Order: sequence, then C-alpha cells, then structure tokens
Amino acid sequence: MQFRRLPTLGGTPRQVAEILNNVMDGKTNNTGTFTLETGNATSTTINDERISVDTKIVVLPFSSAAFADAAPFGEFSNLTDQTSPSTGTSALVEWDTTEQSSGVYVSNTTRVNVRNAGTYCAQYSLQLANIANTGEYADIWFRRNGTNIVDTGKRYFLPARKSASEPSHVVGAYETLIVCAAGDYIEVAGSVSNTDVTLEHFAADGTVPRPAIPAASIVVKLVSPLAYSNIFVSSQSQGQATVSHYANDTADKTYAYILVG
Repeated sequence: MQFRRLPTLGGTPRQVAEILNNVMDGKTNNTGTFTLETGNATSTTINDERISVDTKIVVLPFSSAAFADAAPFGEFSNLTDQTSPSTGTSALVEWDTTEQSSGVYVSNTTRVNVRNAGTYCAQYSLQLANIANTGEYADIWFRRNGTNIVDTGKRYFLPARKSASEPSHVVGAYETLIVCAAGDYIEVAGSVSNTDVTLEHFAADGTVPRPAIPAASIVVKLVSPLAYSNIFVSSQSQGQATVSHYANDTADKTYAYILVG
C-alpha cells in the first residue's frame, strides 16, 4: 500500500498533518514484499522504483515457508546389497533412496551434489559384511569431483564369518568437513582385501520389531557459512536489487523488505 505524499512544493496544513500522523504511526512508503524464484534459483530480483544504488535494504521472512527455510542438507541410503570389486581396485558406494533433502541431491547413483558453495559436514555409515572364513578388511574414503580427498581414508577390519551362512558384521562410520563450490559432488569410495566383503542390507523385521537396516547411508549438510538470514542483497541499481539465497525449489517463500535511504 502506498500512502499519500505531499506535493513537491508543500501542502495544506490538513495534508501535512495527515502525512505526519501516518509517519508517527509507522506508515511510510518504504516497505514491500517479494517471493523467491523457484526451479532451484539462487537469486531473485526486486523491482521497486524507490531503490537507489545506496539504499539500505532489510529483508525479513514474511510467510510460513520463508520462516521454515533451512540450510542445505541431504540424507541418502541404499536399501540393496552391494558387492565388492576385485581386490586391488576401487568402487563407489551407490545411493538409491532419498530420505530427505534440500539443496543437496544424488546423480549418477554415486554422486551427492551440492547446489550451494560452502563447508559441508559429510558422514557415512556402511553395513559391512564378511562371508570369508578368514579375517578381512575394507578401506573407505571420500572423493570430491572424482578426486580422492587427502587423509579421509579409514580401514575397517572384519572378523572371519560366524558360519557358512552367517557373515561377520562391522559398521564403518566416519565424519569430516569438505569445502565445496556450487555444483561440486561428493562420493564414497572403497576397496577390499577379499571380494567376500560386501555391503549388506536387512529388510524391516516385524517380529522384533525394527526398521530396515540400509546397506549404506550418508548425510551431507552445510555448516558454514550460516547467518541470521541466508538471504542478502548482492547487488542493486536504480529501481531494482538482486537478492542472493540458497537454491530454492519451494513455492510461496515470501519475504518483506524495508528500504532506508
């Protein structure tokens, strides 16, 4: 809503009193709203003739979807067994189920992609199994954009099988911080001392009861930069401003803005 303005050369006492009373009530012509672009857009344009190159723009959430906005995250799993490659070679862990995500997604079955730049916490959990009659091991590490990340390797030792039909089991778990540019992807790679070492899943058991046990799980979440608001004005000119934000694919994320100067 636009409130009445005084004529350029002044106004009547009644007009002046109306304007001053509105100002005292906080009703000034320096506010508006905008809704974030969707389609995983990372910027939205505000068009407002009152914006100048040096206007200060304050942005605040104005809808429930905007208030609920969260830093990018993704949780993915694999609900099928995965066999090991031949010894002396490496393979990539695959993901076939998206548990929950926002701004992080899987592609090519092995790649956990991030839409926004930043430092991410990446954590895997692998249900390792060994059916060999000897103790064996699995080496696991992270990769970024197809390149091994230094010092992320871990070795997990699995005892010999319990019986011909009952493997031994070990959970391999590790967490680290990975700096990513927008569009980077993270993978989990591994190699084994014996192809009898696999990733094994278990279906839900209704008699216990317990939920399904995935063969593999991974969580990737942004930890920095985090701020009071993830939205900021990245550029502005006469009549418009560009607002940068997390990649958005949610409708009705509406924000209010206040113009100062």
